[in-house]
Amino acid sequence: MDFDISPLWISIKVAVCSTIITFFLGILAARYVYSLKRGRVIIDTLLSLPMVLPPTVVGFFLLIFFGRNSWLGGALYDMGIRVVFTLGGAVIASVAVSFPIMYRTALGAFEQVDTELIDMARVLGYAETAIFTKVWIPLSWPGIAAGATLSFARSLGEFGATIMIAGNLPGTTRTMSAAVYSAMQSGDRSLAYRWVLIILLISMCILLLMNLWSSGRYRTDDRRKGVLKRMKVTEVSSVDEEKKTKKVNDAGD
Repeated sequence: MDFDISPLWISIKVAVCSTIITFFLGILAARYVYSLKRGRVIIDTLLSLPMVLPPTVVGFFLLIFFGRNSWLGGALYDMGIRVVFTLGGAVIASVAVSFPIMYRTALGAFEQVDTELIDMARVLGYAETAIFTKVWIPLSWPGIAAGATLSFARSLGEFGATIMIAGNLPGTTRTMSAAVYSAMQSGDRSLAYRWVLIILLISMCILLLMNLWSSGRYRTDDRRKGVLKRMKVTEVSSVDEEKKTKKVNDAGD
């Protein structure tokens, strides 16, 4: 019997599309929450909620929300757009479960940014959009990249929410995780072992590449120098000068 590799390609398609969406949504959501003065705890809780909910519960809400009997699902159905039991439904499910990972990681990266550089950019006359793209993103890039990598890995192994809204249709919505489930249901352990091994190898490669990429590059000082160079600032800040002077004085004492 031939080995059907369609679940592999379907999983990769879903994971790639989901990661692209969550990458931008997560960064924008993290930047918005970071800038909030009021209601931050409530918004942060709502955005992080899918992280702690069982995937089947997330899938249940998606099924209710995009089902034909809902106002949104009915409107989409009238326009000829189907979400339930489609590849698009699988992407939506993956976005829902992987978004909190990207959002939380990006938010943590933004909270570690040196606000002195942000203030310096404002003094130099940079617009907020330019500050975000030329200062926030470069300084936060290791965390953002890690979030995107983990989101991709999470999407690749998603099962509960996906099977609730997209089903387990061979050649259409059957992902690798669903293929493992189907193989075990049919008693074909050999096939299940194959898919488990493939998922395990892909996940290990993703994490290994992420660790190798982040271990020796993009240190904090290098990112800071790169941002200062793009801002055409050649002199160190007064704060840095004070720190260096204090270290010299302490050494002399």
